[in-house]
Amino acid sequence: MAALDLLGRRWMLRVLWELRDGPHGFRALQRRCDDMSSSVLGDRLAELEQVRLVARTEDGHYELTDVGRDLARAIKPLESWAARWARTLQE
Repeated sequence: MAALDLLGRRWMLRVLWELRDGPHGFRALQRRCDDMSSSVLGDRLAELEQVRLVARTEDGHYELTDVGRDLARAIKPLESWAARWARTLQE
């Protein structure tokens, strides 16, 4: 699967974004992702584990791998862009 196809899947960027600050358990991650369905979250996490962007910690939490953290840094500028864009909608 091409990287852009993977990242374009629904909820994929959101899951990666929510893991940017450190590991989270499944339920905590689900809450951070606006209570997305457990089946969708499970699917996205499995896909991210398969391509080695996410791994499980010894205590079963999910965290970004080194490559996943590189990706999180690459998408960080989108946060600033989104904030600027949201402001233009309020004008």
